[in-house]
Amino acid sequence: MRLWSLHPSYLDRQGLTGAWREALLAQAVLAGRTRGYRAHPQLERFRAQAAPLNAIGEFLRGLADEADVRGYRFDRTRIDEAPGEVLALEVTRGQVEFEAAHLRAKLAARSPVHGAALEAELATPRVHPLFRVVPGPVAPWERP
Repeated sequence: MRLWSLHPSYLDRQGLTGAWREALLAQAVLAGRTRGYRAHPQLERFRAQAAPLNAIGEFLRGLADEADVRGYRFDRTRIDEAPGEVLALEVTRGQVEFEAAHLRAKLAARSPVHGAALEAELATPRVHPLFRVVPGPVAPWERP
């Protein structure tokens, strides 16, 4: 499961649709509707929020917004609504750089034309609208 901190516009078609499916799975885990992936390390940052379901919901909305831009139709009715406020989640600069390098490698293998077009942008990547960048190293939950 990869819940990208990077802006969804960087993802190729496979990456965006895969992120949508994985985020829906993460939502199901956080809602207690599935037994799989409960200990997945990337869920830690969502579980740490006062309203974890709202946080993953905002993450899903960011993906759906990018899908709209591309003319895809992601079913927004699948996003759970729960009471509570969502604040921006912090992501460290080290984590963003790690994910940018990881995405570059994925795109080089899977979508080299898409990856080449993004190379300059990924030098100083933007993040998903849910996140706010703070100084720091790669997240402790990240697997090297």
